[in-house]
Amino acid sequence: MGTMLWRVRANLPDRPGALGAVAHECGRAGVNILRIQVFPGRATVTDELVVSTPDDWQERDLAAVLERAGAESVVGLTCSEAALDDQPTRFVRAAQEIIDHPASFPDVVAHLFDADVAPSGGTEDVLELTVGNAVVQVRRDTPFTATERERGAAMAELVSHVLHREVPPGPTAGGEGGEPEYVASGDAVTALSSGRVAGRASVTAGATPDDPWPVDLWVDPSWQRRGIGTRLLGEVARLARSRGATEIVLTAPADSQAVLPMVLSAGMRGRIRMAGETVTVRIAVSELRAG
Repeated sequence: MGTMLWRVRANLPDRPGALGAVAHECGRAGVNILRIQVFPGRATVTDELVVSTPDDWQERDLAAVLERAGAESVVGLTCSEAALDDQPTRFVRAAQEIIDHPASFPDVVAHLFDADVAPSGGTEDVLELTVGNAVVQVRRDTPFTATERERGAAMAELVSHVLHREVPPGPTAGGEGGEPEYVASGDAVTALSSGRVAGRASVTAGATPDDPWPVDLWVDPSWQRRGIGTRLLGEVARLARSRGATEIVLTAPADSQAVLPMVLSAGMRGRIRMAGETVTVRIAVSELRAG
């Protein structure tokens, strides 16, 4: 019979011997503890363990073992060997990635806190981190501890510091035709340079009056990193507002590094949500700055 890895979190009373009781019960049940991380609290502490069990175990089996040791609120999720990576090393590498590529912050922080797997829906916990005028949200089924929220805030401060030195680019001239002309037609705004399309953004009315209006945005690769996406986002947001929208929503791949600079450059108050393989940006168009 093979084995399987689990990442398990549980609340334990903050008293001597509590962790020893967990180790004792795990040993009796044949559960091997491979890594442990402790998050201090007041009356209780949250322990995260990476353990191996026989491959026919389920979450309820692990919960029963830990509950016999006095644990409460046990949550177990299967995981890969990546869960065994040294945590301080992960944070150092994440900080280096943010310093080198600050726009990658939403994706980096989601992976750092193991929130890159799509939550089950409806009951997940939310970690909100503020960068400039954007709120980055990552979600997962396992609750975030106070320690993790402090670590996340420190990472957000780091990316804010880096971005303060590297102001996201605004629209600049480029290409043979200079700065593009932005033409609104119907439900779309097109960036044109010498008759050629440099980028395009379109908006669709929400399914109900309360739903955000979906935005589709594309920039020609030869025109990227020149502020075209920022300008298109701002223009299509104003177009949506003129047609009665109160909020727009933009969806992109989770590893997209264009989203955060676009929101910051356009001066919009965006909520950037990471879940699964996508990043979703919701923007209240009524809060757009004059432009």
